[in-house]
Amino acid sequence: MTTSEHQTLWVRAMPLLFVFLWSTGFIGVKFGMPYVLPMTFLALRFAFVVALMLPIALASGAPWPSSQQQFAHIAFSGVLVHAGYLSGVFLAIYFGMSAGLIALIAGMQPILTAFVAAPFLGERVSAREWVGLLLGLGGVALVVMEKITLAGLSSSAVASAILALLSITIGTVYQKRYCGAFDLRTGSVIQFVSAALVVVPLAIAAESLRVDWTGEFIFALAWLVVVLSIGAISLLNLLIRRGAATRLASLFYLVPPTTAVLAYFLFGETLSAAALAGMAFAIAGVALVVTASR
Repeated sequence: MTTSEHQTLWVRAMPLLFVFLWSTGFIGVKFGMPYVLPMTFLALRFAFVVALMLPIALASGAPWPSSQQQFAHIAFSGVLVHAGYLSGVFLAIYFGMSAGLIALIAGMQPILTAFVAAPFLGERVSAREWVGLLLGLGGVALVVMEKITLAGLSSSAVASAILALLSITIGTVYQKRYCGAFDLRTGSVIQFVSAALVVVPLAIAAESLRVDWTGEFIFALAWLVVVLSIGAISLLNLLIRRGAATRLASLFYLVPPTTAVLAYFLFGETLSAAALAGMAFAIAGVALVVTASR
């Protein structure tokens, strides 16, 4: 196989690999949250990412942004995509929102991105793409339907989930428009330092900073640092750079179905007929968006 063929194969595999890695985030949350409060968890996660990526960036001679303006754009996108989105998800879980409802609210991202991408990026969303986006959202609703509960739902949980939705939507569109093709090594350092500067003061002010360093927590933290914050986020940055915002956002419809399959194999959770139908709808919806974009 030639180098060109290897590159083509890698480009085609990137979206599916991203979806798989992003979907495993529930493993870290499921194993880690019982042992630490949410902002402390995120502060540790961001600190370890910087501790790993900064030596790599310095040792490899990776280029830093050429202007203060570019540096600021990368930093702000990091605050939105990492601090805003992850804080919202972790806090929604902490305040008692069910995983299904979080997934459904986050599932609004592709629709919201389609509205934002038109004025900010000049992307035109075709009728076929709108059909795919609505079909995908319906599929997500079917997948998570049995896990949605409103019992004990608080305004804090709802506000946190909405914060996550707005942050990941605006963050990806902002990065697409303003950040360009930054180096993934130095860019990761800038983004996660910026996110830490938001999360660490919140952890100090509102939490005890207590951590139970159990084997499960160490596994969860390592998974989130290496697999999610380095692996999946690097793929997300590459996908933002390469494709239309709406097309990228549609991939998030595949996260709840993939998570449901992983939970079936890892934790013995059931897959109902409605969930299986939802998976088919979500896949069909994403296919419509992706093929229409091409």
